Amino acid sequence: MPETIQALSEEVEKFQNTLVAVATGGLYDKEEFVQMRDYLVASQVLNPILPRFVRTCRNADQFWDFIKNEFSTYRERRAFLWDSFRPVLEFLEAPVGSPNYSTISGDLGKLDSSQVQLAWNKAMERLVDDPEGAITSARTLLESVCKHILDESTKPYEDNSDLPKLYGLTARELSLAPDQHSEQIFKQILGGCQSVVNGLAGVRNRFGDAHGQGSNQVRPAQRHAKLAVNLAGSMAAFLVETWESRRQ
Repeated sequence: MPETIQALSEEVEKFQNTLVAVATGGLYDKEEFVQMRDYLVASQVLNPILPRFVRTCRNADQFWDFIKNEFSTYRERRAFLWDSFRPVLEFLEAPVGSPNYSTISGDLGKLDSSQVQLAWNKAMERLVDDPEGAITSARTLLESVCKHILDESTKPYEDNSDLPKLYGLTARELSLAPDQHSEQIFKQILGGCQSVVNGLAGVRNRFGDAHGQGSNQVRPAQRHAKLAVNLAGSMAAFLVETWESRRQ
């Protein structure tokens, strides 16, 4: 089954209805339950943002043991399931134009780095209801990618180097620094990439959850988190693809 946004949305709604049936004494097929659950868990797009009980309950019996001990009434169970899947469906119903998250996940997986994958999963998982955390994870993702590439290429860096410094070292190693090119258009594009990275470092300091905030702190909206995660994911994938191309 193709992993399109439409297909994923339909599968999520179908599985949500099946969970409601299990939780409220309705009709359902146990084998189909496992198939739907496995499909969603295997999705690189959905896995990081699925409710935790979907990943831990591998069949209908396990889910029944979970839900019956959490809530005693059908009404509570329905409300819980609808609330649990609302962020996932809102994520899938976001406006067209967002990057292909499954492609980014595949590119990042080429590094074979648990730190990189962890940062990306956290950014995705927090995207819907934790904007500050998503912004912090977006920056951590880029930092982890840069450090991994520098480590692999045996290029030294200081442990306390900030993101702009790490990106500068990585870009130069990958021949992506603007001053390494003579064509004006390449200088402009690569300079824009550098500006994006500097902006991500700044927005994390301004809106992220890594530092204490005062009472007048402006909280980022979901759109700010989406922007940060989209940019960080695209830049990280670009760095990985360039690194892989050089290695090959």
